[in-house]
Order: sequence, then C-alpha cells, then structure tokens
Amino acid sequence: MTVETTPILLDIRQDVALLAAALMDINSVSGNEAALADAVESALRAIPGLQLLRDGDAIIARTELGRPERVILAGHLDTVPLPTVEGSLGTVPSTWESGVPGTGILYGRGATDMKGGVAVQLALAATMFDGGAEPGKDVTFVFYDHEEVEAVKSGLGRLVRNHGHLLEGDFAILLEPTDGTVEGGCNGTSRFEATTVGEAAHSARAWMGSNAIHAAAPILSRLAAYEPRTVNVDGLDYRESLNAVKINGGTAGNVIPDRCVVEINYRFAPDKTPDQAEAHVRELLEGFDVVRTDAAAGARPGLNHPAAASFVAAVGAEPKPKYGWTDVARFSELGVPAVNFGPGDPLLAHKDNEHVDADAIRECLRALRLWLAD
Repeated sequence: MTVETTPILLDIRQDVALLAAALMDINSVSGNEAALADAVESALRAIPGLQLLRDGDAIIARTELGRPERVILAGHLDTVPLPTVEGSLGTVPSTWESGVPGTGILYGRGATDMKGGVAVQLALAATMFDGGAEPGKDVTFVFYDHEEVEAVKSGLGRLVRNHGHLLEGDFAILLEPTDGTVEGGCNGTSRFEATTVGEAAHSARAWMGSNAIHAAAPILSRLAAYEPRTVNVDGLDYRESLNAVKINGGTAGNVIPDRCVVEINYRFAPDKTPDQAEAHVRELLEGFDVVRTDAAAGARPGLNHPAAASFVAAVGAEPKPKYGWTDVARFSELGVPAVNFGPGDPLLAHKDNEHVDADAIRECLRALRLWLAD
C-alpha cells in the first residue's frame, strides 16, 4: 500500500531568514532529503528563466543568458542527525530565541550547516529577474544530498559523474558557514582504522589470553602526543588535526577482547594529497595494522583568480582558511576556483545549540546580490 504525502510548499520570496527557518523545519538528515528536494525543485520550476535538472535528491538550476562569465552557487540539503540530549536547541522544528519569527537568533538543526546558506541561494534565484532585471553573470545553482556522510555517497560527486558538463564555470561559491567572510580552499580529510589483535579468554583467567584493547594503548598514546602542524598554503595558514574518533573492541563483560579497532580522522592541509596524508599517518603508527577507509583531497585557496579576487573585494573582509573539508575540493578538481562564503559561525556546525542570527543571513544575501548584479 502506497502512502501519499502532501507536498511541502516553499515560499522562496519571503524574508530570507524566515525562509531559512522553513527549510530547517523540514527534517533532512542525510538519507532523508527527498521531501526537501521535492520542495526546492517545485519552487525553482516556478521561476521563468531557469533550466532544471533533477538527479536523485540533487538539483541543478541554470540561467542561459549568454554572459561571458558563469558562477556556481552550491549548497547541500542534508544535515547531521538530530541531537539526543534532552533540552537541546539544535532540533527540528526550529525556534526563535526572541519568540518573534524573523527577529534575532534562530535555533535548530541546520541553522549554520547549512540551511541559512541554502535559503540565500533560493532567495537569489527567486528575485534575480525581478522588475525585468538580469544578473550580470550566468548563474548555476546546485542543491545536493548526502554531504554529511562518507564521500562515496555524495550527491555532488554523483552530479560530477553524471552531469559534469553542467558544473562547468569560471568561479564557484559554496555557501557553507563562514561568519560572513570568505574562506579559501579547505583542508583534506581521511579516515583510518588501526587494528590490534589479541587472544580471547575468560576474564577470570585473563592470563590465558591477550588483551587487544590494552594493545591499542600505544596507538592512543602516539595520537595524544602528536602535535598538529600549521601549514601556509598560498598565503593562508591551514591548521591540521589528527585524532582518534572512535574505538571498538570486546564481545562481553567476561571475555578478554581479541580484537580492537581505533578509528582515526586526519584533517590535512591542501599542500598534500590523500596518499601523502596516508603516508604521514602510517609513519606515525608504524608497527600497527592501518587501513585507510575514506579520503577526500583538500583544495588550495585559488584567491589569485580574477573572479575570486573581485568577490573578496566585494565582501571587503580579510579572507581566511577553511579548516574543515568542504565541496570546494570537488570544484577545484573540476578546474573551477572555489571559495566558501555563507551565514553563521562555522564553530557552531553540528553542535546541540546550533544557531544563526537572522541579520547574518540577510547580510549574506545582500552581498551576493550586489556582486551578481555587476
């Protein structure tokens, strides 16, 4: 039996901060983006002058004005899972601290990462032809799924494989949260599993076995003692990090564990490839069984490109490095210089009190609207 659901209607011409709240009210944890993608597609199809393509839960909307320059504005629709802590403010639906919608601080999952940025994309698309006006540049809007999970599931990666020609452009802006300044490039990221093997035994006769969890202690000691580096790349300082993020071992409370796996995440500067990053981790953990399970290259800043330079000048703030991995790396691999620029403090992303100031969303929209009109 098929259960029909009522389509969600988005008013993308309303105040952009209210639009952000409306987007946040649609649960779109990774793997659950369909309802939001449907709403976004429906809203965009109502705009004359846009050519649309839907691939799974990803959407590309393009102008075809014959301009000499094409820019790409991209953002992901998914969020990380909802908080499990009682009383958390990073929830769905969203809430306004002031109690007055559109005023002050907006709380909820996706506030910073990155439904404020997606709201700006939609508001730009809705209004750029108002009053007979046309943008000074051709624009490609990209909305995609599965950004917050492993790279092989990425909706943008799927678009690159299936429709790469539609992602060609002179410059790309990813509307990830940057607190209103331009963040150039991004660190790369890689994940590893370091495994130790022991021998199972009854815990009452522990001497008959070998404890694999205890054997993992040197791995943790080396990681704890590791001093992350700061690497200057094209004038921006990228801070690295290398950490254990999960540990798994043991089968029961009365059994000496015979296997232990330490999961490790390395965030590396864009001066090195994933293979070079792997070599660095293997050198640190020499003597242990290490397997790379996931990797995504970083992106150099690319701020010397004319389009990037003009955008930085329009924003007016000193550019910074992006420490986290973002999809600017995918555009960089396509030969499209890309930066991050969006509303909200990136330090609040994924936190249980995730929030954004309504005026920060409006200011981001204002800056992009002025730049696109040139």
